Amino acid sequence: MKILVSALEHSANIHLKSLKKELGAEVEFVGIFDSDLGDSIVDLRSLAIMGFVDVIKKLRYFFKLNAQMVELASEVDKVLLIDSSGFNLPLAKKIKKKYPDKEIIYYILPQAWAWKKKRIPVLERTIDHLASILPFEKDFYSKNAPITYVGHPLLDIIHNFKEELNEKVESIVFMPGSRKGEIKKLMPVFKEVREKLGIEGIIIIPTHFTKEDIEELYGDLQGFKITHDTYKTLYESDFAFICSGTATLEAALIGIPFVLSYIAKPLDYFIASRLVKLNHIGLSNIMFTKFNDRDLHPEFIQQDVTADNLIKAYRELDRSTFLDDSKALRAYLKHGSSKNVAALIEK
Repeated sequence: MKILVSALEHSANIHLKSLKKELGAEVEFVGIFDSDLGDSIVDLRSLAIMGFVDVIKKLRYFFKLNAQMVELASEVDKVLLIDSSGFNLPLAKKIKKKYPDKEIIYYILPQAWAWKKKRIPVLERTIDHLASILPFEKDFYSKNAPITYVGHPLLDIIHNFKEELNEKVESIVFMPGSRKGEIKKLMPVFKEVREKLGIEGIIIIPTHFTKEDIEELYGDLQGFKITHDTYKTLYESDFAFICSGTATLEAALIGIPFVLSYIAKPLDYFIASRLVKLNHIGLSNIMFTKFNDRDLHPEFIQQDVTADNLIKAYRELDRSTFLDDSKALRAYLKHGSSKNVAALIEK
């Protein structure tokens, strides 16, 4: 079976690798994905962008890439789209128009429940199988929508979960994000936090960064121990300060107490604050408040991201309650998703 895959994000490719194991060697991928999975038509590093402004700068490039993917659709059995709704939803509409009988599976759906709810009818008309990774997501779709909760992909790849916490915090992890803009904004704050707490910090740096990238983005890392193994480090540490993103949900599921921080470009924040009507930016908080009337972890954004605010939240967070809440969140998500998505594809 030949499948056209559109997986632009690093996190999407981590989950795609888990899915590939379930599909087996007889399945061939074409399209956009990590080079470890086959011959991608593009280097994923060229697609790394942050916010609305960066997207506008690369619009022409993405239009060309979109057209190339539509042409490739002619030679495949099925189409698999993962996350990245800004690119994948227009792509799905073009493929469905040109090849009406081509089966399209969308895995890790656009967060239409958070913003642009008008996309939901479009998704229902265009996508043959909507593979949801959020238990509450189907409630926003019509009764007859082709949507199924398949489980959460992080539960396919995270295998160690905290059952108890150390009485004393001895190791603190700092994760300033994976995009260059995020890292440059958060590192000065994280360095100040480490200095004021008087501890040796642990910093998790993405494996694809070169020595030059690290020097440019992180600067002087004296006082930090560098590691690249996210899950092992989170599992073995006692507390974390994390940039908003997938890492916050990973930490929540593992059970390490943490504080979320995020500083967006002013224009990006202005646009997003008017489009997205949510009380939280952390996905773990969004999910946790679906079955609780309180937050799972503290969140700070924009001008509220200061060393003093982060340290205050660190000292006030009830770590024992957090651990109990993380176990409840895992139970809410139930299981991993790869086997169920593979079954949808192989139908």
